[in-house]
Amino acid sequence: MNVTIAWWDLTGSEQTIDSLREYLRSDGVPPWTSVKGLRLKFWISDRPGNRWGAVMLWESAEAGEQPLPPHLAARLIGYPPTERVRFEIEATVEGEYERAALSGLGLVYES
Repeated sequence: MNVTIAWWDLTGSEQTIDSLREYLRSDGVPPWTSVKGLRLKFWISDRPGNRWGAVMLWESAEAGEQPLPPHLAARLIGYPPTERVRFEIEATVEGEYERAALSGLGLVYES
């Protein structure tokens, strides 16, 4: 398993965390639901640091190398990620939880 983390420093962009959240709410999430080998993708924000990004958990390194949905966030932001890093997963664990599905969670879905 592998993980990819992409971060944008939004200082040089007209986009904000709020405008990118709106993009996710309207168009950003659905294209990723059919990506083969993508176990989980979650979008993250750091309001104090004015950063926006995503974390993608892949079944294999090869899965992360395939053609992906268009990076519309990069087009909106106006430049590629400030930082993109890939890591190998050493171990995983799931703790006890009440909600089985992770899809549909996050600030985007709150009113």
